[in-house]
Amino acid sequence: MKGKKTAQSIEPNIADLANGWLKKYKLPYKLEQESVNAEIDKALSDYFTKNGGAGANRPDAKILLQDKNLDFYPVLIEYKGYKDKLVKLDKDEQIENRTAKNEPNFKNINSFAVNGAVHYANALLHHTSYTDIIAIGMTGYKDETGKIHHEIGVYYVSKSNLGAGQKIGEFTDFSFLAPKNFDAFIETVKTLQLSQEELDRLKEQREREIDQSLVKLNNDIYHNEKGLGENDRVYLVAASIIATLGIPGKVSPLEKSDLKSSSENGYRDGDLMIKKIESFLSHKELPDEKKQLIVRTLSNTLLTNNINKVEEGESQLKRVFAKIVDDLGIYYKIGLTTDFTGKLFNEMYGWLGFSQDKLNDVVLTPSYVASLLVKLSRVNKDSYVWDFATGSAGLLVAAMNEMLNDAKNTIKSPDELIQKEIKIKAEQLLGLELLSSVYMLAILNMILMGDGSSNILNIDSIKDFDGKYGFGKTDSKFPADAFILNPPYSALGNGMNFVEKALGMMHKGYASIIIQNSAGSGRAKDYCKRILEKHTLLASIKMPVDIFIGKSSVQTNIYVFKVNEKHHKDEMVKFIDFSNDGYSRANRKKGSNNLRDTDQAKERYEEVVNLVRFGKSKLKIFTEKEYYEGTIDPRNGADWNQSSPIDTKPTLQDFKNTVSGYLSWEVSTILKEQNILGKSLGK
Repeated sequence: MKGKKTAQSIEPNIADLANGWLKKYKLPYKLEQESVNAEIDKALSDYFTKNGGAGANRPDAKILLQDKNLDFYPVLIEYKGYKDKLVKLDKDEQIENRTAKNEPNFKNINSFAVNGAVHYANALLHHTSYTDIIAIGMTGYKDETGKIHHEIGVYYVSKSNLGAGQKIGEFTDFSFLAPKNFDAFIETVKTLQLSQEELDRLKEQREREIDQSLVKLNNDIYHNEKGLGENDRVYLVAASIIATLGIPGKVSPLEKSDLKSSSENGYRDGDLMIKKIESFLSHKELPDEKKQLIVRTLSNTLLTNNINKVEEGESQLKRVFAKIVDDLGIYYKIGLTTDFTGKLFNEMYGWLGFSQDKLNDVVLTPSYVASLLVKLSRVNKDSYVWDFATGSAGLLVAAMNEMLNDAKNTIKSPDELIQKEIKIKAEQLLGLELLSSVYMLAILNMILMGDGSSNILNIDSIKDFDGKYGFGKTDSKFPADAFILNPPYSALGNGMNFVEKALGMMHKGYASIIIQNSAGSGRAKDYCKRILEKHTLLASIKMPVDIFIGKSSVQTNIYVFKVNEKHHKDEMVKFIDFSNDGYSRANRKKGSNNLRDTDQAKERYEEVVNLVRFGKSKLKIFTEKEYYEGTIDPRNGADWNQSSPIDTKPTLQDFKNTVSGYLSWEVSTILKEQNILGKSLGK
C-alpha cells in the first residue's frame, strides 16, 4: 500500500508572485539576508527566533515606508506555501502566538505566515523606536490544474494594541503598499480601535507574561550572577530601565552595544550607564536634590569594581543589563499602565525569603485591590491623592490611571486634555516612602507611567512630613482630598498612626485603607477612637484571607472614611463580607496564572464600590448575609469588624427538622440493637 502523498510547499511560487508586485510598484523592498537599516537588523537579530533560540529572525521581505506626515512604517512579510497556513487565531480571534501556559507558541509562529510576521513585528516593538508596524502573511496552493490560489493577511502591530496585532482588512494583492495608495491605507490603519474589553483582555495577558518574564529574569540573576545583594538587584533593574527609556529627539536609549566592557576609568560600563541616567534625569527636569539622590543611590551599585570587572571580554554589568533589556524591554516600551515595578518588587523580594521584619513588612497591594481603594476614595480627574507608605507606588499608579481616564472621558478639547494630564502627573499626586530601595522603585514606576514622580519623597511620613509639596510649589500645602494606604503592619496601631496623621492634615474628601483587621477590633483602639472624633467610618469590608498569597496570610479589612466630619453614634456603617471576591488564587512558583476569575470577580468589585456609595439598593450578587448596615460606638474603637447578625430564634421548620432527626436516630438505634440481638441468638 502506498503512503499518503504529502502536499508540496509552493512557497517559491508565492514569493515570486508577491515580490513581483513589490517590484511593479517600485518599492524599496529587501529580501531575507538584505539590510533595511542597522536598527531593524539589530532588533531582528537580538529577539528570540521562531524556534526559541538565539540567532537571527529573517522575514522573507521587509520594507521601510513613509507616509505623507513623514512617519515611518516598517513592513514585514512572511511567505508560506500551503493551503490553510495563513493565520492561526485563538478563541478570542487574536493571533495565537502564546500557549495556554503563556509561553511563545513556536509551532504557530513557525507554521503560519501571519503569526510569523507578527512575531517579527514584536521584535521591532521590543528593540527599536518604531511603534507602528505592518505585518503581512501570504500563502497559497496549486489546484489540480496547476493554477495558483493565494490568500493574504494584513495586520497592524503597535504600541496601541500591545503588540497583539489587529486585522486591517481584506486584500488580494499588495497594491495597498504602492505609493499612490499608501496614505489612504495608513488612514484606515489609524481608525482601528480596540474595545475597552479587548484592551483589558490583552493587558491581562501581557501582565501574565510580565510575571513570567520577571520570574525567569530573577531566577537567572539569582542563580547565575554571584555577589549581587538584594538592593543591588533592584537598583540594577531600575538603572537599566531608566538608561534604555530615552527621550525622543533628546536622549538616545542606551543600547547593549554601547557597553564596551572597558576597564579604562571613566569609560567602564557603570560610568557610561550613570552618564546616560544623568542625561535622562536632567531632561526630565527633576529638582537637583532629587536627581542627585537617584544618581548617588544607583552609583553605589553601578560603580563598584566587581560589577565592572572584565572577565572573558564582558563585565557582569553588561551581562545583567542585556538580560534585563531582553526579558523586559517590550513591556515598558509598549506603555502598559500596570504597577510594573510592583510586580518586579514582589518577585524580587519573594525570591529572597527574608526573615527580617522590616522587609517582610513591605507587602505590595495587588493591582485590582489598588483599583478598588482608588474607587472607594472617589478619585476623579480633579482629585489630589496622597499615600503615606507608597511602596512601589502601585496605589498612586492606580489613582493616576483613574484620573487620566476620567480626564479623557470628560474633556473634549485636545489642548485642554494635554494640560490636564500634565497637571495630574506634576501636581495632583504625592507619595512618601522611607525605605530607600523601595523609594527607588516608586520613582522608577512613576517615570515609566509617564512621570508622576515629582512629588514622591524619601522621608518619614510620621516624623518629618509637613504636608507641603516636595517639588514645584514647595511653600504650598498639598490640598489632599483622597487618601489611599496599605501601611506596614508593624507600625503603631497596625499602621493606624498613618491614618490619623493623614486624615488630620485633610480638610475634605474620602479615604480608604487596607489594613490588618485586628486594627479595628482592639489592637489600635486609641487611634480608632481619636479618628472617629473627627472623621466618619463609612464602611468596613472584610477581604479574602489569601489576598496577599505567598507573602502573608493575615486577615485584612478595608476601612472607608469621610474626612473631617465627626462620626455620629447613629451613623449607619456598611459592613461587607467580601471573603468571596470571585477570584481563585494559587501559590505556585511555576503557575502560568495564579489568579483566575472564577465567580464574577469584576462584577463583585464593582458592586462593592456601589454598595459603599449608594447602599442596599445596589445588592445584586451579594445577599443580606454578606451586606449589613449597623452602628458602632465612637467611644469604643474596637467594634469596626461586624458581620450580619444570625437569627438564633428557632422556627417551626427547625423544630420539625430536630424532631425528625431525633426519630430517625432512635429508629436506626433500635434496628441496630435488634440486629445485634438476632446475631447473638443465632449463634
